[in-house]
Amino acid sequence: MSHFKTLKPSTLSREDFVSTFADIYEHSPWVAEQAHDQGQGTELDVIETLHARMSDILLSADHAAQLALINAHPDLAGKAAVQGQLTEASTNEQAGAGIHQCTAEEFQRFTELNDAYKAKFAFPFIMAVKGSNRHQILAAFETRIHHSAETEFTCALAEINKIALFRLQAM
Repeated sequence: MSHFKTLKPSTLSREDFVSTFADIYEHSPWVAEQAHDQGQGTELDVIETLHARMSDILLSADHAAQLALINAHPDLAGKAAVQGQLTEASTNEQAGAGIHQCTAEEFQRFTELNDAYKAKFAFPFIMAVKGSNRHQILAAFETRIHHSAETEFTCALAEINKIALFRLQAM
């Protein structure tokens, strides 16, 4: 069990809690709002407990809310990354995977795969890239683009929950 390094969620007001955790799930403060509204005991000071609660909220949400959250994520090595328009967390995650070091050919391949993936599934490719490099990400892209829409939707939610855990662990 891990505790937060710099804060105690159990001591935060609703406003501060939501503000602090609003972007754990990309541009989706509703997850933090619901996490707070379910009760605020000291168990939330444990990263894994808060993560489990937030994960359950996402997985229990209706399909439309889940899809909106998936669509809130940027493309990997996409236009937003190139133009510096990502959230700080997304920028750090992509940089940590070396995406910013892509060759022109690799950026082109990311663009092709992003476009093909979105055309097939109608949402962006989601991968928790921490601990991966750009070559592993491209390989995952190449494999997952052949999955069914249902498989990829489930995979996207699982990857989003991994990203959320990484973000909580960094706090």
